[in-house]
Amino acid sequence: MDHNKLALPVGTTLDRFIMRKQEDFPYATGELSQLLRDIALAAKIVNREINRSGLIDIAGAYGSQNVQGEDQQKLDVIANIRFIRALRNGGEVCTIISEEDDEMIQTGNNQGKYVVAIDPLDGSSNIDVNVSIGTIFSIYRRVSPTGREGTAADCLQPGTHQVAAGYVIYGSSTMLVYTTGNGVNGFTYEHSLGEFFLSHPDIITPKTGNIYSINEGSSDSFSPGVAAFVQHCKDQQFSARYIGSLVADFHRNLLKGGIYVYPATAKNKSGKLRLMYECNPLAFIVEQAGGKSSNGTRRTMEIEPKIPHERCPFFIGSKELVEKAESFIATDTEACDHKLAPEPTPKKAVAAK
Repeated sequence: MDHNKLALPVGTTLDRFIMRKQEDFPYATGELSQLLRDIALAAKIVNREINRSGLIDIAGAYGSQNVQGEDQQKLDVIANIRFIRALRNGGEVCTIISEEDDEMIQTGNNQGKYVVAIDPLDGSSNIDVNVSIGTIFSIYRRVSPTGREGTAADCLQPGTHQVAAGYVIYGSSTMLVYTTGNGVNGFTYEHSLGEFFLSHPDIITPKTGNIYSINEGSSDSFSPGVAAFVQHCKDQQFSARYIGSLVADFHRNLLKGGIYVYPATAKNKSGKLRLMYECNPLAFIVEQAGGKSSNGTRRTMEIEPKIPHERCPFFIGSKELVEKAESFIATDTEACDHKLAPEPTPKKAVAAK
C-alpha cells in the first residue's frame, strides 16, 4: 500500500508561496513579504468577526458617517481598526490611506518603506443580508526618504507604481487574491488549519464574456454612450449580474469573463468608486490576468491622483468588452467635441469682376 495516500498533501500555504516568490524582487529583503503576511493575518481576524456578526451585536449601522458621507457600519469600523493595527504592528508601512479616514494615517514606522491604500470592508451594507463582501488593498513603495513620516507624494502615486495589490472576498469561502506584477494567484482559507492555501494559481480572465454588471437603477442619468453600451449588452443577450459589492462582482467576472461598470452619473459626476483603494488595485489585478481597466477614455492606472479619496468612472473586466465600452463612450467625447468646436467663419463673398 502507498503510505503517501494515507496523508495526501494539503497544498501550498500563502506564507510558503510568498517566500518562494520573494526572489521575483531583486531589491526585496523581506519587507514586502512580511507586509503581505500582515494583511493576511488581519483578513483572518476580520473573517472571524464577519462569521460571528449574526451572533453578537456587531452588525448594522454604527451611527456615524465616513469621509465619503456614507453611513458607517459597525463592521466597517472593526475592519478598519484591525487592518490599521496589523499594518502598524507589522512595522513595514509608514503611511496608510483608508476609505474610513479623512486624513492620511501615520503609523509611527518612519523607517517603513511602503504605503498602503485600503478599503477595509467593501460592500459592508450587505452584511446584514449575508451577501459576499470584501477588502481591497494597494501597496506602493514610498518615494520620500525614510526616517520621517510619509508624505502626500508617497500616497498620491499613479497605479502604474503599485508593487502589489489584492483583495479578500468573504463569502461561501474566504479567498485572498493578489498580484505583485508577476501574474495573479488566489488562496482559499481553510478554517480548521487557519491557513490560506493556493487554490487558483495563475488566474487568467477570459478575453470576453456574456456578463455585464451595472446598477441600472441609475440608467436615466447614464451618458448616451454608456446607455448605448448597456443596450448592446442586452441585444447580445448578455446576463445582467450585479450584487452591489464591488469585490464580489469583480471576482465573478474575473473568473468567468464579463465587465463591471460604474460610470459617471448626474448624482456622481466624477463616478462613485475611489481611484486609490478600489479602482487602481483591481486594475492592476485585471491587467495581470489579461483583462483591462479604464475610466471610459483612458487606462485607470495612468490617472494622476490629486487627492487621497479621488473618484473616477470605472470600466473593468474582459479586454474585449472594456474596449467595446470605450468605443461607445468615444461617441460621447466626439459629440462633446463637436458641440464645443467654434462655428466656422463664413467666407466673404468674392466680388464678381
